[in-house]
Amino acid sequence: MKPFLLTLLVFIIIGCNQLQFSNQTGVAGLPYLDESETRSISAENRTGERGVGGMAIPDPLEPFPAASARAADSLGQGWKVKPFLRVNTGETVTLMDVEGSGVIQHIWMVEGLSRANVIRIYWDNETEPSVEVPAPDFFAVGHEKFARVNSQVIINNPENALNSFWSMPFKHHAKITFTNDSKNDLHLLAYQITYALKPLPKNISYFHAQWRRANSSVQNPYVILDNVKGKGRYVGTFLAWTQLTSRGWFGEGEVKFYKDEDTQYPTICGTGTEDYFLGSYGFPQSYTTAYAGTTLPFKDSDSLPNYWSLYRWHIQDPITFNSKLKVTIQSLGWNDKGKYRLLNDDIASVAYWYQTEPHNPFPPMLPLEKRAPIKH
Repeated sequence: MKPFLLTLLVFIIIGCNQLQFSNQTGVAGLPYLDESETRSISAENRTGERGVGGMAIPDPLEPFPAASARAADSLGQGWKVKPFLRVNTGETVTLMDVEGSGVIQHIWMVEGLSRANVIRIYWDNETEPSVEVPAPDFFAVGHEKFARVNSQVIINNPENALNSFWSMPFKHHAKITFTNDSKNDLHLLAYQITYALKPLPKNISYFHAQWRRANSSVQNPYVILDNVKGKGRYVGTFLAWTQLTSRGWFGEGEVKFYKDEDTQYPTICGTGTEDYFLGSYGFPQSYTTAYAGTTLPFKDSDSLPNYWSLYRWHIQDPITFNSKLKVTIQSLGWNDKGKYRLLNDDIASVAYWYQTEPHNPFPPMLPLEKRAPIKH
């Protein structure tokens, strides 16, 4: 081989190795330096700009302060003057509005654990949100009932610390809003959004999440996701399932993925609800693992309703699709004759996926009275 060809080959190999290392994430990628720049947005730095964190000045005359707003009045600028936001009834606040190319790496939030509070995320100046989910459900908290989650991408710690580690890339712009549809003011919204500004490859796709809800007496199979057009990967399901009429086993229903050219029958069909959530023989106890869990404690009583919060992350096994996707689950249990029977249960869900843009508009968010969980 000629010397210059050998030199070129060496440079290509070195370059490929460097690219491979620089694309690693998690612990394996920590030693490798790149051109990314870490930024973080909170109430103390609403824009994420360089060198402007913690600049708020105490304002004793502020008419509608957030919780603890006056705690730093005697300490002055730089001393935790504005760590929280107040979101009044009917108000939408912008949590993030950033130009550039980068990746959201972590979102931490403390809010009222209410479906009246809705998170919406917009990528690259789109007008329709790619994420539209009540805040607690986005973090795998069902029925407005906190439960610990210890998974790879969602971690919820007592007693209301909600964390998302879903990777959310954007090429030109990222915007996150938070809406309070409640009749009451939210006096404390605490949040921090950490992201890295850096160039992205052309083949990157965008994070999406969509919330739905229906009674299975009206919709069975229940539709977790539909009308997805584009190329992408389905990466997660969260279900907030409420048993309304029977304490018996509810989890015989199959989860089905209709991909691309599928019509009446799906390409991927599981064998039952607990199987999909990586359990077996029912859910005799709660568990929270890296990729699946049922987080509310098992309630061994005859009282109804009965609540289940279930998550399944397809991180090691993403469901790929090239043109379209629909996801359903059957609401199916047992009768006293050992036969399957259709159930009349309340089901709410969050579907998580990545896809190319543009995406189809989501169904309208349900009005507040149809979002509220069913209470005892």
